[in-house]
Order: sequence, then C-alpha cells, then structure tokens
Amino acid sequence: MLLKEFTHEPKSVAIIGGGVAGATAAVHLAELGLKVTLIERGEGLVNGPPICHLHAGGNLYREISTQQCIELLKQSIDTVRLYPHSLNVRPTVIAVPQSDAGNPDDLLPRLEIIKQCYQEFVETDSANKVLGEPGDYYQLFSKQQLEALANKIQPSHPNTIEHWLIPFAKHSDLDALKYPVIAVQEYGWSVFRLASSADLVLEQLPNSQTLTQTEVYALERAGEQWVVGCRRQDDSRFEVHADYLINACGYETGMIDDLVSEHRTRLVEFKAAYVTHWDCNEQWPEVIFHGPRGTEQGMAQLTPYPNGVFQLHGMTKDITLFNNGLVGSTPESSQPKLPSELESKIKQGWLESERIERTHKAIKHMSQFIPQYQTATELGKPLFGAQQIPGEDDTLRAADVTFAGDNYARVEIVKGSSALEAARKIVEQWALYEYDGQSIEVLHPQSMMLSAQAVETRAEQMAVAREYPIELAQYFGQ
Repeated sequence: MLLKEFTHEPKSVAIIGGGVAGATAAVHLAELGLKVTLIERGEGLVNGPPICHLHAGGNLYREISTQQCIELLKQSIDTVRLYPHSLNVRPTVIAVPQSDAGNPDDLLPRLEIIKQCYQEFVETDSANKVLGEPGDYYQLFSKQQLEALANKIQPSHPNTIEHWLIPFAKHSDLDALKYPVIAVQEYGWSVFRLASSADLVLEQLPNSQTLTQTEVYALERAGEQWVVGCRRQDDSRFEVHADYLINACGYETGMIDDLVSEHRTRLVEFKAAYVTHWDCNEQWPEVIFHGPRGTEQGMAQLTPYPNGVFQLHGMTKDITLFNNGLVGSTPESSQPKLPSELESKIKQGWLESERIERTHKAIKHMSQFIPQYQTATELGKPLFGAQQIPGEDDTLRAADVTFAGDNYARVEIVKGSSALEAARKIVEQWALYEYDGQSIEVLHPQSMMLSAQAVETRAEQMAVAREYPIELAQYFGQ
C-alpha cells in the first residue's frame, strides 16, 4: 500500500525525458498511484539510441566485469516481466574469429556463473524463467557439428537451438572461426514494442500525463516543490509544479544538471546501427563476431527481423563508432559537447551520402564472416543516438540512478534493461511506496492487461511515423 493514504493530493513527480529511462519511470510510478507528468521534447516516446537485445548477462562485452554481467541479467529479467511483449525470442550466437586475439574457452567460466545465477533466480521465483530453461542457457558447437547442421533444412518454425543455427552454419565462413562457437539464450528486444507498451499504459492511467513536443527551458525550487518551465513548439509557455524531479534526459542529462546547478561527471558516446535487407529465406539468430573495439576488426553484429530485414553494428570508427564520438563533461558544465556534425545528425538527420556509405561499410564488414551478405542492400535511415555513461569509465554497462538533494534524481542508465531498477531505487529513496514483497506483475496491473496485438499494432504505427521499416516493430522468433 502507499505510505501516504492520499487523504490529500498524491505526491507529484515530473520526469524530463521520454526515452527508455523516463518512460519506464513514468509507467512504474504511475502504476503505483503517484501523479506523474512526463515531458518529452520529441514527437513520441523511446526514440533514442538503437536497442536490439537485452544484454541478459552481458555476454557480448568481454571487457566488463562479471558483477556487471550478473546485474544486467537480473535487470533484464525484471524488464522482460514488465514489458513481456517487447521480446523477440531467438538465440544469440557468439563467435570468435581467427583474426581475434581472444579464445572462446575464456568465455566459458563467465557463462557458467551467469547460468548458475539464472538458475538461482528461477528457483527463487518461477516468474523469473523468461529466458528459457536455465539448464539450456548456453550451448557449445564444434566445427563438425556446424558442418553437419549446414546440410540440414531449417523448419519453418525453428524451436531448438540447433534449428536456429542452421542458417549460421550454412552461410558463415566456418574456417574463419575459432571453436567452440557459443549459442546463448540472449533474446532480441524491440525498441518499438517497448515504446508502444509504455505509450499504451500511460494513456490509460488518469494520474499520468505525457507532454510531447515540449521542451524544458527553466527549473527552480519553490519551497519544497519544483517549478518546471515548459515551452511548446509554437513557443507557448506554461509551468508544471511537482514535489519531485527526475532527470531522464539520456545523453542530455547534463543540461538539466546545469539548470539546477548539480554538477556531475559523465561521458557521452554517439553510435549508429544500420538497417539492411538480405534475400535469405531462413530465420537467423542474432550473431556476434567478436573483435577489438575501435579497430578495423571491431565486433560485427547481425540482428534479425522478419522478411529479410537485418540491423548491423560494426564496432569500427567507420561504422558504428565515430571519430571524436566519445566526449566528456568539463568542470564548467555537466553536459559533454558532441562535435557539431554529430549533433547535426541527432537534430537534423543524416546526409544521404554518409548514410549509404556507412551502411555499405557495415555490409562489407559483415561479409568477411558471412560472404553472401555482400549482396545485401541498405534499407533506410540508421538507428542512432548518443549514450550517456556516468563517471569516466567507458566500459561501464550496468548503471541506474544517482540523487542530489532530497527531491532530485538522475536516471543514468547505459543499457535499457537498467531502467526499472532505477525507478525502483527512486521509489525506495524517496519512500514513495512500500513494496511489501509484491511482484512486478501485481505492481503493474495496467501493463499486464496489454495484448500482444495491441502492442504490435501501435509499434508498427511508431515505426512508420519514424520512417523505419515496419519489420523492426514486428514479432520475430518463437
């Protein structure tokens, strides 16, 4: 039950920023009965850096600590329970190329720890079994096993790891890889279905309002409250009054810190992923070819969607990463300043020539491991944005929230799956609600009422409105 019985007006919270962090905080707090105002400068919710998978265990990042992997695993499980219609249920293949200095065997101790942690989470609460059976969390494949799979025909509805690996085995250059190859129950995550889930919930809750196309231009404390100066696109102005303020502005979190004179050290990194089409009639898993970040042999990542649509990352400075794309705050300002050409991409869009050039480089990068991928074609604008990283460690992946004063919080997530954990910590820090052991499902009745069809339909509308292929919003996998 609420600590405050609401004999008076319930506590009010203003949330600035409608990305994964802000939208999730709004859903969580509004479902708890608090009065929530979500303020977003853009036209809709969750329109930021590319999301393609949960990072449930952090297996894709060799450089991060095992503790961060465990935190990401638990956060991902909780996020799936809150947004059950956002998953694309298919495995991820992790392959180490011959050109890479790493060894696949080095990944196994961490995988075993994560597998055991997942087993313990499921034993503690059966509702945590959202990533398949714990005993099947990962599987190893030798070259001989993959060569045998390459001779098989994939069923129209693949339902085993072996089924999913048939196209990988058939089309990858198996001689270019070290063994074993690892398949992990690391599922896909649709940013559009997450956005639609949050959108549908918030529009149904009478204690929540979402203000899009609205910019915050002023902030001040008035007694124990915040006064938020807002400006619409037509330059009309109004104020929002709230007991608590949550800064969920993503890469622009530092701008709000500057407005309220609460300095914070952080990094910001600009990244992009590229949307392509490849005539392949099989259903692919996600595939990660490891490589040293920022070099010409940087990690190559293939993320599948329906109808031959694939999203590509290439962790080189000519593809996903950018020269001078990682910047830091200064003693004078909490807001790192991106180069003007990257700011322009965020605010005005991409030059057609650069979009095509980088997409073709991503295709070429992938084709060194999947030779037939060289026939793929570009398919529209990239998924892109800037990612904030609190502090000064650019390998940090598990982060959530920090506080300044009694009623100001920054949600500083690096990965989207950390958003619910951040919201819960805010509730506990400010004593807004007594959880009393209630499950995620009980705490979010409106979220649990969503239908898969309603979520997909709204997600498709969002994808079309943002000029992306509709396939990015559609269900893929089991």
